Amino acid sequence: MSSSYTPALKTQYLEQVIPALTTSRGYQNPHQVPGLVKVTINTGFGTDLDKNQIQDVLKDLTTIAGQKPVSAKARKSVANFKLRQGQIVGAHVTLRGDNMWDFLYRLLTVALPTIRDFRGVPTRLDGQGNYTVGIEDYSIFPEISVENVKRALGFDITIVTTAQTDDEGRELLSLLGMPFRRTEPAQAA
Repeated sequence: MSSSYTPALKTQYLEQVIPALTTSRGYQNPHQVPGLVKVTINTGFGTDLDKNQIQDVLKDLTTIAGQKPVSAKARKSVANFKLRQGQIVGAHVTLRGDNMWDFLYRLLTVALPTIRDFRGVPTRLDGQGNYTVGIEDYSIFPEISVENVKRALGFDITIVTTAQTDDEGRELLSLLGMPFRRTEPAQAA
């Protein structure tokens, strides 16, 4: 069963971003053009949630990502933190392929612009062309109804690219529509 569905952001990458990067960076080989590898969503909710709240968070993360998350369990017991070995303390999900492109499209066009007083995301990458952004409240996604959210929980979104440098990664993400903060010159007091 072969479908002809291609995510909108992937189409934009193939038709606009690759030619723009090729001309601006002077790549000779199409395999030199940086691309996206995967997107990981990671959340930690600690030890203060009961089983029902943990299931609600996992269900919400499944709704946002479009794929079931993996539960992260504590490796050791720590009495001072009321932590027992094997207790669920977080969750993560790795997106690839069409799920990755669809999630990024929703993040860039719907979720990030709905943040109150949003002025852009930080421009700092990890030194190898990968980007991580923290979201303080996952209810910015339209799939989550705010009435059902009992506790604001955040997560980290990591975008892994094949870029060799931060400048290449930043250019790739900005061409895809990542709303980076505009750095304004510091004004003298």
